[in-house]
Amino acid sequence: MTENITGKVVVITGASSGLGAETARHLVRNGAKVVLGARRVDRLKALAAELGIGTDAIVGTDVADPSQVQALVDKAIAIHGRIDVMINNAGTMPLAPLELRQIKEWSNVIDVNIKGVLYGIAAALPYMKDQRSGHFINVSSVAGHKVRPGNVVYAATKHAVRVISEGLRQEVKPYNIRTTILSPGAVDTELPASITAPEVAKATQGFYAQNAIPASSFARCVLFAMSQPEDVDINEILFRPTRQEL
Repeated sequence: MTENITGKVVVITGASSGLGAETARHLVRNGAKVVLGARRVDRLKALAAELGIGTDAIVGTDVADPSQVQALVDKAIAIHGRIDVMINNAGTMPLAPLELRQIKEWSNVIDVNIKGVLYGIAAALPYMKDQRSGHFINVSSVAGHKVRPGNVVYAATKHAVRVISEGLRQEVKPYNIRTTILSPGAVDTELPASITAPEVAKATQGFYAQNAIPASSFARCVLFAMSQPEDVDINEILFRPTRQEL
């Protein structure tokens, strides 16, 4: 499962914890070169020390700002001269019923979950076109397949990630670029902490406590998609805890 990983240059957004951090650990163990972006630079520094990659491989990055995403990708090019994989992982999950009118949260989740992915594509695509190779891995969710009361806006953003990724897949065929959508169910991350509606937060945290699987489950899916031969394009992986019904 780890063939074709060694030496690949991988940029990861949202890398300071959860899915991004665990994926970085798996990639480094398998010989990849990672460049990590997140808002929490202190966390990135600690992760860089753990991985032994040096602080030149981390960039403070708010994915809602296209210039910061561009700077992250440009850093990978400056260090390694190429980018093989762009993992658009940064996300937020402020679940709440529409009647609570969490308008500022709606705006933020759209900025991070949709625009952040678009900015990652915009930053990396020109380099991948010139290389005539590359791989985008965009993070959706089970919520990108199912909408439930209380997750309407979040589900809309994750549906959008799937639409963007499928359109990207078709557009980049002439450039030998691959695309993968990863849609996890309940995985043990800090996402539930972004929920501010008290009742929803309590229910979600209880659900995760009972059902969530480790972030390593996501990292293994990344490695599986990346490790395929160049003529194999794993376009989507949807996975859940075995005990998760929805």
